[in-house]
Amino acid sequence: MEYKWKETWLSRVNPSLKLVTTIIGFIAIIFVHNPNALLVLFLASLFLLFCFSGHPRKFVLLYCLPFLLLFISSSSAMVLFGKGETTWFHYGLIHITEESFYRGIHLGLRASTFAVLGLLFALTTKPVLLFYSLMQQLKLPANIAYSFMASIRMLPIMVSEFQTLHYAYRIRGLDLGKGATGFLKKMRFFSVPLLAQAIRRAQRIAIAMEAKQFNAAAKRTYFYKIGYSKWDVLFLTTCLAFVSASALLGGLEWFLPVGDVRHYE
Repeated sequence: MEYKWKETWLSRVNPSLKLVTTIIGFIAIIFVHNPNALLVLFLASLFLLFCFSGHPRKFVLLYCLPFLLLFISSSSAMVLFGKGETTWFHYGLIHITEESFYRGIHLGLRASTFAVLGLLFALTTKPVLLFYSLMQQLKLPANIAYSFMASIRMLPIMVSEFQTLHYAYRIRGLDLGKGATGFLKKMRFFSVPLLAQAIRRAQRIAIAMEAKQFNAAAKRTYFYKIGYSKWDVLFLTTCLAFVSASALLGGLEWFLPVGDVRHYE
């Protein structure tokens, strides 16, 4: 199946603005103790992810499958072993109460919302444009930003070198064994040449960056000019609309009959 990606209005939002807004959203969600409000935020994030990420929905659904495991793992511990007065089920160590159930659902929604927002940011933000925006809007030093970009470009090269080493060892008939001893041999046979090549490549990049005066304090020009546009206004308006809807619907207790899980003792 061919993977077709198209640019959407979320992809045109200023990367620094999107990053700062996402971080603020992460911090704000920590202080949301209403599961009804969290569910609205979660559904709103899923709506943006599936409709405006620009990626095929089948692949987006595939990306979201681990979130189901995240929801179950984060909520089950609180649901099965939580404390409360209204017992629903009790057998051995398992003790499910009304209070623990609400807290578990709340915790699972919080973790899932974190995951969806992070995936949305990753799928709609190009790393190169992000670092250019950090340099231009948030005044990140050029040597740090370009170092990160060089590191990102080196990752596929390192993967290719790992595969080349793997094929070379197989052709030579090298038997590294199995179990813990074989694992340690593999670590030694793969890590040493890969680390040596990475050090040589990093040294060449450092010399090239120093020759281009990336450590100089002079004002630099940029290949990509990143600014603000109408899409940033649309993005902020959408975020404010979702937050307002979350606050409004959260007070109605439409999903769970609880307004604040902290009040359940």
